[in-house]
Amino acid sequence: MSNPAPVVFVIDDEPAVLKAIARLLVSAGMRVAAFGSPQEFLDRYDPAAPGCLVLDVSMPGLNGMQLQQALIEKDCALPIVFLTGRGDIPSSVQAMKRGAVDFLTKPVDDSSLIAAVRRALEQDFAGRGERGEIAALRQRLATLTPREREVLGHVVAGRRNKQIAAVLGTTEKTVKVHRARLMEKMQVESLADLVRITGRAGIAPTP
Repeated sequence: MSNPAPVVFVIDDEPAVLKAIARLLVSAGMRVAAFGSPQEFLDRYDPAAPGCLVLDVSMPGLNGMQLQQALIEKDCALPIVFLTGRGDIPSSVQAMKRGAVDFLTKPVDDSSLIAAVRRALEQDFAGRGERGEIAALRQRLATLTPREREVLGHVVAGRRNKQIAAVLGTTEKTVKVHRARLMEKMQVESLADLVRITGRAGIAPTP
């Protein structure tokens, strides 16, 4: 089954602006979903849907910055291109620190907006790929026995089988068996690969 096409979610409380941005992005070959408020978007958004946000900063009720924070709290990494009617430097700095792709001032130049949205879509594609790979690594980690996890921590710390056996109170031969099994389950053939993928999965070496 092919992955769903990404969607540009446009949120603005001004209907004319919302319509104009949506029309521009559609003319650039993008799929667009338009919303008149952040709350309407939150009520309908599926976090599994790929894409990005084009988000107005100043709106009544829940504003753009508050929506960005709400998505962060939901662990949603949807890239955001912010639009503002004012050159609000402090807000743009805050938004960029939180991971916004760009911060554009209205009336926004068409080519600048299209370029920013394309960067955001590329970022979302790359991020979803990375998160998918990490999820797969964690699934492999979940297949390890508690003893294999112990051995793993020592292996990635660079300890030899004899050293690990002494720490765990077992034989070098037993450690060698555990090591071979965990390498097979993690689908790696070298220590360097094991260190690399466990680091990506957030597994720290045993001190």
